[in-house]
Amino acid sequence: MNFIIDDKWKEVLKDVFNSEEYKILEDKISKEYQDKIIYPKKEDIFNAFNLCDYDNLKVVIIGQDPYFNPNQAHGLAFSVQKDVILPPSLRNIFKEIENEFNEKFSDIKNGDLTYLAKQGVLLLNSILTVECGLPLSHNKNFVDSENIINWEIITDKIISIISNKRKNIVYLLWGNFAKSKEKIINSEDNLILKSGHPSPLSARYFFGNNHFIMTNQYLKKGSVTFSFFINK
Repeated sequence: MNFIIDDKWKEVLKDVFNSEEYKILEDKISKEYQDKIIYPKKEDIFNAFNLCDYDNLKVVIIGQDPYFNPNQAHGLAFSVQKDVILPPSLRNIFKEIENEFNEKFSDIKNGDLTYLAKQGVLLLNSILTVECGLPLSHNKNFVDSENIINWEIITDKIISIISNKRKNIVYLLWGNFAKSKEKIINSEDNLILKSGHPSPLSARYFFGNNHFIMTNQYLKKGSVTFSFFINK
């Protein structure tokens, strides 16, 4: 079974998707879907790429793994499907956007970040699948003979390829897990912004980071317009 991914991205990342490592992982994950309840839906695993046009790429936001409760995950880091209660981390992201742009949005109910993806934000989880009710359940190695494969091996290669093929991209790294990806990002040709994670446990290190304003300031140097304003 082949997971669905945009043709342009598939071409850019062909060395990854044609690799033996990826083929083994795809087979292992496909079997997980047969035996267990896995999120997101199979057709949504690569939504981060399918909804963000490669040629329009401006920002990469790196998450950890998908939400693990029903009807939440749909292939975009931090995003939930429309009409789903906003998770605390996403609510804090919206609060930071409000504070930075001095805009207040009452009664925010739509946590679907597709509007950002379509503007050129790659909302990429490092681990692209999860078992229902079990956070980080796919943060593991899938072993086949002498091969040890996991999602991070694949997504780390993807991040590295993107950061070397594209210049003047903003990478937002929130929390220690995302910060650990700094070493695989080409920092000479791109902007890396780091802060605490928006989770309530670390939000005091996230609030006031001004990442959204700083992102716009950087992008505007290349005459790029961008809107983080919330799509209600």
